[in-house]
Amino acid sequence: MKIILVAYILLILFSVYLFQSELPILYPTTSHALVSNENHERYDKFGIREIYPTKVNGREWYVNMENPKDDESFAVTFNPNLTKLQDGSWRVSVPVVRMNVKTLEGETNWKNVEMTGYAKIASVIKNSSNKVIENDLTWYARGGKHNPGIPCEATAYMGGLYDNGKVGWKKELWFVGGYTDERQSNKVTNSLLDRWIGWKVVIYNINNNEVKLESYLDNTNSNYWVRVTDLVDDGGWYAKMPDSNFFDAGCSKDKDSIITNSGSTATFRSDNLIWDFKNLSIREIEPDKSSYQ
Repeated sequence: MKIILVAYILLILFSVYLFQSELPILYPTTSHALVSNENHERYDKFGIREIYPTKVNGREWYVNMENPKDDESFAVTFNPNLTKLQDGSWRVSVPVVRMNVKTLEGETNWKNVEMTGYAKIASVIKNSSNKVIENDLTWYARGGKHNPGIPCEATAYMGGLYDNGKVGWKKELWFVGGYTDERQSNKVTNSLLDRWIGWKVVIYNINNNEVKLESYLDNTNSNYWVRVTDLVDDGGWYAKMPDSNFFDAGCSKDKDSIITNSGSTATFRSDNLIWDFKNLSIREIEPDKSSYQ
């Protein structure tokens, strides 16, 4: 009888374990990481909760959900087809995606920004010709064109979210040899396949010569955001290319340069993914720590 009772208890515990293992997991990396309904009441044009307020008279961009390409500020590298789905979202099905929001004449370059978008990964494209190994969604800003002919223009802070639920930040000081290793790399949830999530990256200057980097995840597609990375670039974050190669680009930058400048282009990027997107936005922000603490 005792053996049967023990076996029954073990069966119950095992069932609970299996049930919990199927649920999305989330590990906030810092205190005050939750952005809750009670302490945050600002919403953007799409009804998405804002982390920081928009700068007074600051620049804002929102994707045209009727036709994203019907926008002179918006350009997709290699001009792939975008397919509108029944739910109103858009699907992109090529291994290399760079959806760029440019600065037109008379507009302010992107500097202190909050970039937001919702995504659902339909499948992973087997890596063949694409040299990028990671299967990722990455929002980035603080530079211009990414072209080998003008390598020094391609500076960026890159907030990445991977198909397996990992997050992290990279810095790029020139294209293509100025990348750093990833910081705050951490698995914060389970697979992103076949479910909607929200992804935000925030970039802003502090203390005159430092840059604050934060990213937020809406893991349940419910407009409830959790901060999953929080770091400061105050120097010492070096490009991993050997000195001889790094300085060959002639960009007149140190290997751990801090990117405090603005940039003409902000980009929503993916590699090796077929994915759906909606409600992309970029706002010029006025950081205020009290807004989420």
